[in-house]
Amino acid sequence: MHRYYFGYFAKAGKLYPLFGLGSLLVTIYVLIILYTAILKEKSSIRKNKLKYVFTGFGFMGLMNGLNVLPILGYSVYPPGNLSFIPLIVFAVGLFKYDLLDMGTIIEKGLVYSLLTALLTAIYALIVILADKVFKAFYFVDSMYLPVTFFIIITFIFGPLKTQIQKVVDRLFFKEKCNYQQTIKHVSLMIASVLDFKEIGRLLTETVMNAIRVDSCALYLQNPDGSDFTISSAKGSHIFSGKESFIADDAPFVKLMAKCRRPLIRKNLMERSGDAEIQKVLSLMDTMNIEIALPLIFKESLNGFIILGEKLSGGLYTREDLDLLETLSMQSALAVQNTISYKVIDDFNKNLEEKIEERTRDLKNALFEKERAQEQLIRAQSLAAIGQLVAGVAHEINNPLASSTSLVQSTIEDLEKWNRETPPDPNLIEDMKFAVMELGRAKGVVASLLGLSRQSQSQFETINMNHVVKDALRILNNKREQSKVEVDENYYENLPEIKGNFANLGQVFLNIILNAFQAVDEKSGKINIATYYDKTGKQAVFECKDNGPGISLSIRQDIFKPFFTTKGVGKGTGLGLFLCHEIVSRHGGNIDIENPEGGGAKFVVKLPAN
Repeated sequence: MHRYYFGYFAKAGKLYPLFGLGSLLVTIYVLIILYTAILKEKSSIRKNKLKYVFTGFGFMGLMNGLNVLPILGYSVYPPGNLSFIPLIVFAVGLFKYDLLDMGTIIEKGLVYSLLTALLTAIYALIVILADKVFKAFYFVDSMYLPVTFFIIITFIFGPLKTQIQKVVDRLFFKEKCNYQQTIKHVSLMIASVLDFKEIGRLLTETVMNAIRVDSCALYLQNPDGSDFTISSAKGSHIFSGKESFIADDAPFVKLMAKCRRPLIRKNLMERSGDAEIQKVLSLMDTMNIEIALPLIFKESLNGFIILGEKLSGGLYTREDLDLLETLSMQSALAVQNTISYKVIDDFNKNLEEKIEERTRDLKNALFEKERAQEQLIRAQSLAAIGQLVAGVAHEINNPLASSTSLVQSTIEDLEKWNRETPPDPNLIEDMKFAVMELGRAKGVVASLLGLSRQSQSQFETINMNHVVKDALRILNNKREQSKVEVDENYYENLPEIKGNFANLGQVFLNIILNAFQAVDEKSGKINIATYYDKTGKQAVFECKDNGPGISLSIRQDIFKPFFTTKGVGKGTGLGLFLCHEIVSRHGGNIDIENPEGGGAKFVVKLPAN
């Protein structure tokens, strides 16, 4: 050991000069590397970080290396003892630029240190109080003390930690708390804005004022889904025409859409060996981008926010990134809301024109439907009348044949008649009978013509009883050929109704004909009745039969077009459908019931005067 005025110091061996020279050369070499890196570095943040490393660790290593002088025997105060000076410089950079996330370490350490101290004090207080109060009960040494302490800690740990966190934030991170609140407030405002320019203005101004960056810009995807164009920009960096849009197939955009998280230049530099990452870093260097925040909505990249360096030269902390991610999510939602609003607004502008166009189409469709339905009703009427031609011909032929025979015999008698002899009284009776038979034929023809009139849309004042009787007159032949019992009960003072005689005749004809077809020809029974419903002010027609009835499973389909329970070739399925349409057109309703005694009962109600 050497003995100097400042104390004892180690003495060098024979090879120490060689070791000291090597250490000096290594130190100088490292300083040259650091200095060269400082000259080449373009980012002010990384340049400042390198300067603090150069000044702090570089000079500290150099001063420690100069300890070789007292080791070699020179009475010089060891320079290494003063290495705390450059270390202080490094410490300033450590906290200023958060080189090792020191801000977070201090914040968390301080919070949990205070929390531990308070909990320790509480525990000590509980022990002391328990010892004083429950000394006679051996409470301190029993299991009740840790159980009680556990319950207390369970209920106070969370709230206590939160309150301590707030106090620490107010004392040591006052500025950060202020701009956190600002960003949260503005993010809520952005979510309610429905204009791209206003969103961009609020976003860029908030980031510039709160986080104090040198530049901020918002890029949004074009409406056609191709490329991203700058929507708003603010800061010292001037975005040229070339930088005003970024292609959607650029590596920068692809990487952002793939990872769906912020792109941080510092983290990407650790993967600079990847060719695609190099392309991304090249674009970020060109546009002075430190962080890029994606705006993602429903798995789709709608845009992104780019930020430059902080004006202070400091790094983006974890808290900064958390807040910026929150802001980007709010912005993504606001952008999507604006896109949806634009779509709705454009739709509303053309809504009236579209409504008018749809209304015209609907009117045309309704007109075509009415015309087709009218033709269908007319065709069904003719088809129904065609089915009754044979019966009508028989009804007409009978009175015509008898009348013709009587008229011929009367002619013969008149030719032989002697004027001096008075005429046979039976001759007059025969002529009266012929007139009556011809009148009956005339009535049948009139009923047939009434039910086959083509004026389907003309309404007139008619009596429902007359319409029902005419329909029965058409079916008189079918009635006489079968043994079906038909019971008629008409309301004498039935009020008149407004309607079309031919259409309503077709309704009653179809219903009565269906009843004839449903009942047994030998034991069938049909009850036909009309009456007046004073409560609903309606004229009512009922047709009840003792046939098999209509099952509940098909009752909802009975009035649908082309639905029939008859065999192939025996029915079209249009009869009851047309009846329903005709009754509805007259403002009435038609219903079907299954009476207690069996069979089916059709009820038609029409408004009466």
